Amino acid sequence: MEAHVAQYSARLLQQEKEIKILAAEIDRLKNFGSLEVSPSLEGLRDENAKLKYRLNILQKSLQEERNKSVKSMININSRIQEIFRDAIKAAYPDLENPPLAVTPSQQPKFGDYQCNSAMSITKMLSKINEQKVSPREIADNISRNIPDNEYIEKVEIAGPGFINVHLRKDFVSKQLSSLLVNGVQPPAIEIRKKVVVDFSSPNIAKEMHVGHLRSTVIGDSMCRLFEFVGYDVLRLNHLGDWGTQFGMLIAHLQDKFPDFLTVSPPIGDLQAFYKESKRRFDTEEEFKKRAYQCVVLLQSKNPDFIKAWKLICDVSRKEFQKIYDCLDIKLIERGESFYQDMMKDIVQEFEDRGFVQMDDGRKIVFVPGCSVPLTIMKSDGGFTYDTSDLAALKQRLFEEKADIIVYVVDSGQSVHLQTVYAAGQMIGWYDPAVTRVVHAAFGVVLGEDKKKFKTRSGDTVRLIELLEEGLKRSMDKLKDKERDKVLTEEELKAAQTSVAFGCIKYADLSHNRMNDYIFSFDKMLDDRGNTAAYLLYAFTRIRSIARLANIDEEMLQKAARETKILLDHEKEWKLGKCCLRFPEILQKILDDLLLHTLCDYLYELATTFTEFYDNCYCVEKDRQTGTIVKVNMWRMLLCEATAAVMAKGFDILGIKPVQKM
Repeated sequence: MEAHVAQYSARLLQQEKEIKILAAEIDRLKNFGSLEVSPSLEGLRDENAKLKYRLNILQKSLQEERNKSVKSMININSRIQEIFRDAIKAAYPDLENPPLAVTPSQQPKFGDYQCNSAMSITKMLSKINEQKVSPREIADNISRNIPDNEYIEKVEIAGPGFINVHLRKDFVSKQLSSLLVNGVQPPAIEIRKKVVVDFSSPNIAKEMHVGHLRSTVIGDSMCRLFEFVGYDVLRLNHLGDWGTQFGMLIAHLQDKFPDFLTVSPPIGDLQAFYKESKRRFDTEEEFKKRAYQCVVLLQSKNPDFIKAWKLICDVSRKEFQKIYDCLDIKLIERGESFYQDMMKDIVQEFEDRGFVQMDDGRKIVFVPGCSVPLTIMKSDGGFTYDTSDLAALKQRLFEEKADIIVYVVDSGQSVHLQTVYAAGQMIGWYDPAVTRVVHAAFGVVLGEDKKKFKTRSGDTVRLIELLEEGLKRSMDKLKDKERDKVLTEEELKAAQTSVAFGCIKYADLSHNRMNDYIFSFDKMLDDRGNTAAYLLYAFTRIRSIARLANIDEEMLQKAARETKILLDHEKEWKLGKCCLRFPEILQKILDDLLLHTLCDYLYELATTFTEFYDNCYCVEKDRQTGTIVKVNMWRMLLCEATAAVMAKGFDILGIKPVQKM
């Protein structure tokens, strides 16, 4: 994955060459300094000033690139892959696109990483040369061609041709020290990409329910990951804020609050308001006709109807924001209404290209490979969701200039979205080999009866009530453990919100998003197993080790610069390597957008730390008095590295840990 390393080096070299040329040019210009002032000399001096300015900018840019290179965490798996790619090319120069398979070893006896390419290369060679070659011979040939590097201590050939790779301890130790000195940094990226993430997307006049939880939590976490690696991220909330339902809402508003234009209507319960208007729309013919008239007036931008529409949107917005504040979600609102003025041009573009067919007055578009056509204009001249989604796609490609567009939408929309993407490709808006447009689909939330999560009365579970229930249960759990007796009121409140919202988010993110998952407060608040409760308790325990040993942040930073991290004990070695796998995990998620991989990794890191802590004394105390007699500082640094990686993992998941719990 890190072919960008070579490009990165070439870019630095090119900048250095340009700086040398500019510096030489400035020296040449300085020779004119003793000449009398003349228009030509003034021009040269202007040129001199510009060159100096460009030189200064380039030098700063070069230094920033170098700093990034030094501080970025190394993706060890990718580096090992690069080494084996070179070794295979050297051993078999005539082999085109040889298979490359490097994975972390599952057992310590097989080393730290394993290259499994020999068996596949054997098959390729037997087809080309029609002669049998032993995979072990191929593995041996590859091993002999491994270039000198700072990562690998030794390789061993095992079984039919597996190449077991053992890392150098001094390399791992140095990387851990770098992590502690520089903080947990993202792996170096090739270019800074523009990413648009479409998530959450509730409907105006309807309350957010448990179904919106998944899109909101998954989308936010994806944005946090993209932001961490340095991408330019646009977080979009594609609200359902336009359409025929606003006709009945405005008509009902006119009847219930006739003075709404001068006096702000006290709509307390928008969900009830929506249900009332829907009941009238379904049962009162006269009301239904007026609702349709209201839609026409709204779409024609009548000022009074625009004001009514804005009033209804504002009431919803305030309710949505309460949930976003609880979950610490940042979004830019850009609903369907944003794209209204673009839709006419979308229809025209598809017509001009000859893609439109008529069907009972509707304008439809058939997309090759897709079973259902897109309806881009209804028989009454109105636009559809298909039209607004095409307009949104085009705007994100051409105005936002996105390199990656992610739609965090439930699996039920899969056929629709794939058809919209295919239409965008068909008309030439984007090339999927250049621009990544992806549907990050997710399953539904189930109750403990394994049916769609509902209240006892069969209603959809309101998201705000779910969050309030989480807070209550979180406090009950903390009080059961008598944390209210040792924590201050402020610390207890912080622990309550950390556990409540952290557990709700983690329960979602720790499952493969493409699967349905069962919502259970009892399971998510259990402090055993792969839960946020367990990880948050583990984190506070790690943070408390240095505090109880009277070691502050300044002492840890000094030790990080001066103390070598020893990795002689097998549990020290296991923990150190586990910490450094963080960039590999992030790269995998950037590729497949499956966040449960990060949850699995954090759980593995926490359990690996427990093994280390149970076997390796960090602080040694007198058995009689309990006084500290020795602090093994390199082990304290391993604790600190573990906590730092966990903290960054929590941050990407949108979970706020606390120092005391």
